[in-house]
Amino acid sequence: MAVAADVHGFPPAWQLDGPPLDDGVAVLVGTSGSTGDPKGVQLTADAIGAAVTATHDRLGGPGHWVCPLPLHYVAGVMTVARSALAGTRLSVVPTDLTSLPRHPGRNYASVVAAQLHRALDDRAITADLARFDAVLVGGSAIPPALLQRGRSAGVNLVATYGMAETCGGCVYDGLPLAGVQVAIDLADRIAITSPAVFSGYRLDPAATDAALTGRTLRTNDRGRWSGGRLQVLGRVDDVVITGGVNVDLAAAQRVADAAFGPARLALLAVPDERWGVRIVALTDAAIDVAECRARLADSLQPAAVPRDLRRVAGLPRTSTGKIDRTGLLRLWAEGG
Repeated sequence: MAVAADVHGFPPAWQLDGPPLDDGVAVLVGTSGSTGDPKGVQLTADAIGAAVTATHDRLGGPGHWVCPLPLHYVAGVMTVARSALAGTRLSVVPTDLTSLPRHPGRNYASVVAAQLHRALDDRAITADLARFDAVLVGGSAIPPALLQRGRSAGVNLVATYGMAETCGGCVYDGLPLAGVQVAIDLADRIAITSPAVFSGYRLDPAATDAALTGRTLRTNDRGRWSGGRLQVLGRVDDVVITGGVNVDLAAAQRVADAAFGPARLALLAVPDERWGVRIVALTDAAIDVAECRARLADSLQPAAVPRDLRRVAGLPRTSTGKIDRTGLLRLWAEGG
């Protein structure tokens, strides 16, 4: 059986082969994180229902949803679920947000940071977004300056944290939704306990056992509590050592996103005979190495400032739109 979607130019979903879905599984969504390694995440109807209820409770009630995202990944799936379970309208719109229909009652939209960054450069789109009761922003780390810019323009932005395995966002503006518990271990790894946690990875019991204990998901993200709110620091494998100095690539990437815009300049660590690894950058924008180093030097320790930069036709992305870190390394090794 093939699963496919072609909504406003979105790519087809990945192929579904093999035996039928496990009993109780209502939806199978793909996830590739930032490594490009696809998995099938199995979600039950009870999990989806719990996530929908928690979202509407936090936002102030059900409403109509606008979705400029792929419907075969979890952010898109959840806009369908929220509308279907509440009996409200769902509007699937182009990714550039040039069409943002609203209906009587409460209205919500779900976007990713890169879409928001582009939208805020357009006064008309910004004004349209400001008329929504809430605009969820997820998919990756969200630069605080971007949130501030949108909120200053009157857009009620809600920064979400979650993943396919949690039926999408389960922490809004740093605060867990009702029924969600977040724990951080001594290694700063985030664990999430929730009735909306997935039931397992399709045909991958080893990966399921490594990630899931009962209703608790052991994520690959690092975090800390700051003022009673969860702050996501990056992935557990984001800290590298270059020349004996620890560099948090996720933190450095946030600085780069704030300086150049989300996903305009991608930082990565590549093997180096002298330093062990060195920090370099790829970009598809008109940025040179001198500008890159100058704009980042004041905010990053010297070891985290890229030593080299290459311009490429396009930054590799996973099927969910995130920067593909494996693809970045492959592109660098091939000479950019």
